[in-house]
Order: sequence, then structure tokens, then C-alpha cells
Amino acid sequence: MKSQEELNRLFWHSRRGMLELDVLLVPFLKEAFNDLSEADQDRYEKLLTCEDQDMFAWFMRKEVPEDPDLARIVDIIVNRVQPD
Repeated sequence: MKSQEELNRLFWHSRRGMLELDVLLVPFLKEAFNDLSEADQDRYEKLLTCEDQDMFAWFMRKEVPEDPDLARIVDIIVNRVQPD
């Protein structure tokens, strides 16, 4: 379980300044992050270190992350918004 301080830090890192990312990441953090396994929470934190342009391409399904951890968390986020 993350402390409130850690969640606040994640919230500010989830606000990217690109509307397309903000509308995915901020609600995901608020509504789904706490239900993730610790490993998936770590993957989310790793995702936040990536470049906005890369994340945008991944979320729009134009590219797939080479890193399997990043691919997993991208899939979790996208499937939450667009279930199969």
C-alpha cells in the first residue's frame, strides 16, 4: 500500500500536460491504481518515466513498448478504457 505522500507524487507525475495522456492516466491512478498488484503498481511508476510521445503512441496502439513490463501496464490501462 502506497502512502498518501507517494500517491500525491504519482498524481503529479501522472499529469503530463498532454490532454490525451491526462484523461487516461489521472483517472486510472484515482480509480484503479490501488487495486493493482504491487508489481503492476511498480510498472505504472516505470511508465511515468517514459516520454510523452512514446506513451501517446502506445496508448493509441500505433506502437508497442519493447519492454514487456511497459507493454503489460499499457494494456491494463487501455483495456480499462476500451474493454475487448
